[in-house]
Amino acid sequence: MTDPDDLLPEGLEDRLPTEAARLTAAMRGALDVLDSHGYDRVRPPLVEFEHSLAGRMAGVTPRRMFRFVDPASLRTLALRSDMTPQIGRIAATSLANAPRPLRLSYSGEVVTIRADQLDPARQRLQLGAELVGSDSAEAAGEVVALAVEALAAAGAQGISVDFTMPDLVDTLAANALPIASDRIENVRRELDMKDAAALREAGGEAYVPLIYAAGDFDEAIARMTELDDGGALASRIAGLRQAAQRVPADVRCTLDPAERHGFEYQSWLGFTIYAAGSRGAVGRGGTYCIRGSEERATGFSLYLDALPPAANGDAPRQTLFLPLGHDREVAARLRAIGWRTIAALAEGEDARALGCTHRLDGAEAVAVEA
Repeated sequence: MTDPDDLLPEGLEDRLPTEAARLTAAMRGALDVLDSHGYDRVRPPLVEFEHSLAGRMAGVTPRRMFRFVDPASLRTLALRSDMTPQIGRIAATSLANAPRPLRLSYSGEVVTIRADQLDPARQRLQLGAELVGSDSAEAAGEVVALAVEALAAAGAQGISVDFTMPDLVDTLAANALPIASDRIENVRRELDMKDAAALREAGGEAYVPLIYAAGDFDEAIARMTELDDGGALASRIAGLRQAAQRVPADVRCTLDPAERHGFEYQSWLGFTIYAAGSRGAVGRGGTYCIRGSEERATGFSLYLDALPPAANGDAPRQTLFLPLGHDREVAARLRAIGWRTIAALAEGEDARALGCTHRLDGAEAVAVEA
C-alpha cells in the first residue's frame, strides 16, 4: 500500500530510467549545438535572493516563485522560476568586463508555484542561450536559427516558429495610434485576447485591424506593412523579415503581432517554438533589456520536458552482460568503444531480465537468445 507521504505534490513527477535517459540525450544534443556556435555554458545556483531574481527583467514577479527566509542572512530567498534573469545577473556582474557580444548557454531545473492552464507541470528542465550586448536584427536571426537547430538536435520534429511583436501597442501608442496612458494596458490585454468588441470598448478602435494580421509569415508581414502607413513599425518589420530568413526552409513560420502570452520582458521581437506531438510550446525567445546594466540582449529558452516520448527514439541500447569471473580488461575495452555493461553479482542472474542484449563470452559479445 502506498504511503500518502510518498505521493508527489501536484505538478511534480519522477523521471524513471527511460524518460531520464531520453531527457539526458536531448539535453546533450542541444548543448552540443550551442557549444559548436560559441556559446559558453554557465551554471547559476538553484536559489538566489528574491530581489535579484525578480529585479533583472521587466515583468518578472516573485508571485511565481517559492520563497523562504535565509537563516544565514535573514533575507528572502527564492527558487528560480526562470534562468534568464540569472544569466542577466552573471553578465552584469561576474562577466561585466568580458568582450561583447557575450554568448552564454545554460540548462537546469526551474520551479513555479502555479502551473500554466495548458501545462500542469510545475518543475521543468530549461535549456537555452543568451546573446548579451545586442538586440539587432542580425542577433535575432542568429538566435532564432540556433534555437531551431538545438531543438532539432534534441530530437524534435515538425518544428514551427511563431513570431510576435511584444512592444507593438507601446510603439504605436507613442505616436502613430495615440491612446491615453491609462488605457494602454486594457488595449494591450484585449488585443492579446483577440476580442474586437472589448478592444473597441477599451478605446482601441484603431487597433482592431491588427487582430486579423496574424497567419502565415509572408502574408501576415505583408499585411503589417500595409497597416503601417506612417512607418512607425518599419524597422521592426524589416528586422522580423531578416530574422525569419534565417529559419530553415522546412520550418514553418507564422506571425501573430499581438501575441503577448509568455513575453513578460521581451521588447521588439519575440518568438514561440512548437514541435509535432508536443504539449503546447516547447520554447520561447526574443529581445530584451537587462535591468541594472541596461544592456540589450537576445536569447531563447527550450523546455525539453514538453517533447513527445518519441523524440530521440525509443530503441533499446545495446547492453552487454558480464558474467562472474569475466575478463575486466576486455570489458573496459568494450566500454571504451561504446558498449554499456552490467556486471553479474551472483550466479544465476538473468541477462535478458536485466535488459541486456548481449553476453560476454570470453572476449566476444554474443547476442542473448530470446
